[in-house]
Amino acid sequence: MTGQSLLAWISAAITFGTVIMFGCIGETLNEKAGGLNLGTPGVMMLGGIASLAGAFFYENAVTAPNPLICVIISLLCCLLACSLAGLLYGFFTITLRANQNVTGLTLTMIGTGIANFFGGSLVKLSGGVGQINVAVTSKAFKVGIPVLSTKLGIVSKLLFDYGWLTYVVLAMAFRMQYFFNKTRTGLNLRAVGENPATADAAGINVTKYKYAACTIGSAIAGIGGLYYVMDYVKGTWSNDSGIEALGWLAVALVIFTSWKPANATWGAYLFGFCYWVYLYIPSGISNVLMKFFKVQRSTYMQNLYKMIPYLVTIVVLILVSSRKKRENQAPASLGISYFREDR
Repeated sequence: MTGQSLLAWISAAITFGTVIMFGCIGETLNEKAGGLNLGTPGVMMLGGIASLAGAFFYENAVTAPNPLICVIISLLCCLLACSLAGLLYGFFTITLRANQNVTGLTLTMIGTGIANFFGGSLVKLSGGVGQINVAVTSKAFKVGIPVLSTKLGIVSKLLFDYGWLTYVVLAMAFRMQYFFNKTRTGLNLRAVGENPATADAAGINVTKYKYAACTIGSAIAGIGGLYYVMDYVKGTWSNDSGIEALGWLAVALVIFTSWKPANATWGAYLFGFCYWVYLYIPSGISNVLMKFFKVQRSTYMQNLYKMIPYLVTIVVLILVSSRKKRENQAPASLGISYFREDR
């Protein structure tokens, strides 16, 4: 593998890892309050299309789009759409006490359908596939750290030549860890996820914390979809379900990190490396594997390689389920509706 190929692999892994990390942090916040939102992939799809639509209509309405306004509009559209999706999930699971698994899966299907419908509409409005033009917004999100992204040679390429949201999510992961462990609000939220009846008896507003967690968590997860659209696909729309696939990896990463957001800072990038490994496996190893599996075409081997991140996910789930320490387990009331009258 050449140095250039290695840099390309690292860059792709960090880009995808950032998308996964946003989804993981948002879902972790939700699950810490006892909500199992399997609608995270759909929420991330909504975040991607909402941000793209906002930027598209703004850039096409003015002759000289302002990059700062582009960023603000796309972020606000993303946060609004995903917060509403989180509120919808909360209404069904907290107020109506619907089954969380079914509600989450339904939200994923609805979010994916809405995103692809409006994505296709934007493609038609712009004149065809690849014609959506939000270059100003995309460029604004791809801005790296000033000076450091250009002045340190290979170090800049490895560490600082990524969109600024990459560094925002790293700070967010550590801040979320501090929030859960060191702040009164974070400890109250964890109490709601562990034993809502006891938290209620202690005077903690269980409903408020659950609604806040699912709404804010969905908004954070949705930024992952925005990052995918604005950074990876450079401000256009693709119906390849790439965001949805990364959303499911984000849900798995929550378990991999043992519900500790700080662990996502390396776990997400590990998943990112696994996601792209099929493009960078040396030809010698590929030839040996083709002979071992009796595969005649390299494209078939690529399909096997693409299974690696999901196989890693399965292995991770098995290993995590074998952990015995309480601090590595899920919140005790995760996925369970709270009935106050049963207290």
